[in-house]
Amino acid sequence: MKLRQSVDAAPGRSPRQAIPFLLPALVVLAALVLYPLVFSLIRSFFDAGGDEFVGLRNYVDTFTDPRTLTAFRNNVIWVVVAPAAVTGIGLVLAVLTERIRWATAFRLVLFMPMAISLFASGIIFRLVYEEAPEQGVVNAALVGVHDLFSPSSQYPGARPRDGYTRTEEGYVATAPSRAGDTVMVPLTGFSPQEVPARALPASQPATGNGELRGLVWLDVSVGGNAGKVDPIERGLPGIGLEAVRDGKVVARTTTGDDGRFTFPDLASDEVVVRLPASNFALPFRGLTWLGPSLITPVIISSWIWIMTGFAITFIAAGLSAIPRDALEAARVDGATEWQVFRRVTIPLLSPVLLVVFVTLVINVLKIFELVFVIAPGSVQSEANVLALQMWQVSFGTGGDQGAGSALAVILFLLVAPAMLFNIRRFRRERS
Repeated sequence: MKLRQSVDAAPGRSPRQAIPFLLPALVVLAALVLYPLVFSLIRSFFDAGGDEFVGLRNYVDTFTDPRTLTAFRNNVIWVVVAPAAVTGIGLVLAVLTERIRWATAFRLVLFMPMAISLFASGIIFRLVYEEAPEQGVVNAALVGVHDLFSPSSQYPGARPRDGYTRTEEGYVATAPSRAGDTVMVPLTGFSPQEVPARALPASQPATGNGELRGLVWLDVSVGGNAGKVDPIERGLPGIGLEAVRDGKVVARTTTGDDGRFTFPDLASDEVVVRLPASNFALPFRGLTWLGPSLITPVIISSWIWIMTGFAITFIAAGLSAIPRDALEAARVDGATEWQVFRRVTIPLLSPVLLVVFVTLVINVLKIFELVFVIAPGSVQSEANVLALQMWQVSFGTGGDQGAGSALAVILFLLVAPAMLFNIRRFRRERS
């Protein structure tokens, strides 16, 4: 009893005693945070050189500049899509890996991108999404899958030398033919080294009674006669041809290894020989991922890959804190795993999910490195975000630090509510 009275009577520590310990941190905080914030606010009311007071003109120009409006639009897309996607993927993966033995290793692998700087990650994804399949992994995979189901043409880019008109359906002969004629089709625009190995030397086909015959060969014309068959020239096997009459295909055929072809059983009426465009279609090269239409989704997908490990780590920690009794009670009552997940797990995880989501929103609003590195210069305006626009206006062409400071203030005002929300939530949890 006496001991308790002596403890209760002991004077408490004065808050003033903490000031000497907090003072160095407060000085650093003021120098690195408070001073730049106040300076940027004041600087935003001056012109580019900082000599003339312009009032709110920088803010007016900001909200009327098409580049800044594009940055606002992209930031809205980022805020709506990216944090929700990362939180959802992190939740699903954290729940699915909760009961497996290698859950820790799996989460560690997914968290590893967080150890790489966003600048380095941007370089990696710039290479991953390169348009050339020889360099870009994504397009290489797409081309492989495409060619598996729809092989590319054997003679991409080849074309008849003369006597044919190009249409959407292919190359159409300008002169009609009939049974008994011989059609010669010299092709150019194709490398002799790429001709199939089974190709045989080309030779003039004999005229056939009641048949339309012809020859398709690669007319290299080096040291020979253009449009005529030379001894060194080879026929082109596997080329499809069509006989067209009154706009309708009446017969089809394919060239043999020596390039010859035959249309048997044609009536005496005239037909027009057509080489379908599929013979000469350029190979599928994938998608232009870094083009104007796909650049923002590409960068968002890169950020999702980087930040998913962050979400999994926090959500997995929240899962481990959920009382197992609640989950088991729901299962005993007959709830399915989906019902347990939707009606028990998610409600109990909602505080953690909210903190993760708000933190990701703050991160998204400040996104800079990925957009700067991944987006090529020609499409950077299409992928522009506020942080990048602020840097370009302040330090790029023109160097208008007054307008750049206005953008910095706007960006701070957008981030501040999310930061205050997190701070208030942390305080409520502590209390």
